[in-house]
Amino acid sequence: MKDLFIENIEPGLKVDGVFILAEKTIATKKDGSPYMNVVLSDKTGSVKCVMWDKVEKAAKEIKAGDYVVAKGSAAEYRGGLQVVIKEIGPCLETVDPADFLKATQKDIEGMFTRLLALLETITDAYLTKFFDLLFSDEELVTGFKNAPAAKSMHHAYIGGLLEHTLSMAVLVDLTGNHYSGVNRDVVLAGVVIHDIGKIVEYQYTSTIDYSDAGMLLHHIPIGVEMIAEKINQIDGFPQELAMHLKHLIVSHHGTQAFGSPLPPRTLEAVFLHHLDDMDSKIKGVRDYMEAADPNETWTGYHWAYETKFYKGKP
Repeated sequence: MKDLFIENIEPGLKVDGVFILAEKTIATKKDGSPYMNVVLSDKTGSVKCVMWDKVEKAAKEIKAGDYVVAKGSAAEYRGGLQVVIKEIGPCLETVDPADFLKATQKDIEGMFTRLLALLETITDAYLTKFFDLLFSDEELVTGFKNAPAAKSMHHAYIGGLLEHTLSMAVLVDLTGNHYSGVNRDVVLAGVVIHDIGKIVEYQYTSTIDYSDAGMLLHHIPIGVEMIAEKINQIDGFPQELAMHLKHLIVSHHGTQAFGSPLPPRTLEAVFLHHLDDMDSKIKGVRDYMEAADPNETWTGYHWAYETKFYKGKP
């Protein structure tokens, strides 16, 4: 049983425990000898580490994604925490994956049931057939329930994709009929499929990282391919509706700078993009604020938003 978690490591502590090797890189000292930079992780976070000696043997025995036993000492380094590793090697004992991968705190089956109930409000017969077919795929459903929504920025944990999708679907239920000219059915459908390619984009057996498909393709084209395969099984599925669903996936990041080949070019695509942007940003900032020092009024500087956030007086 794991008894030392990364959230409990502080300067001066002797470290001896099982972790996931999230990253490993070999570098060279001034004298030409190697040293190793390592990132260790578990469900509570990650910590940067360095190993100065006996590097070559250790590096051959471990690779990113492995469970490892690491021994060393923690210290403050350049304003942050660093572990200087003395020994590291593969873990030969049975481990509980729940100790290493962060997971949603919400009930996965309950969230999925609620999402299906929202999909039942769709009135378009072809969209109803599409989702009946989509969620009759047991392998896809398992992935949809368990995949993370991101590697680090928001909903970056087991069940994160479902949690993010349901949150957006609830927003559609609350606002989908507010603007005239917006097809609520199409927006709701777009919410459910916009990130479906992340089922394939990420691997999350021991750590959350990109799969080979994710590295080579990205979740947007993966998602288009996934829904096209289902649409092609439905006789008479309208070509324009199929094209619109694909556009929702293609454009949901908003701009090329953020990964979308095209900007949103329908009302529904604009609606979807801003729902996605809002939900992911609110979640990311809220998690950042919750992780900050509870005794401080402000968070630390957030590199992505280029600012600090005000939490209020302790």
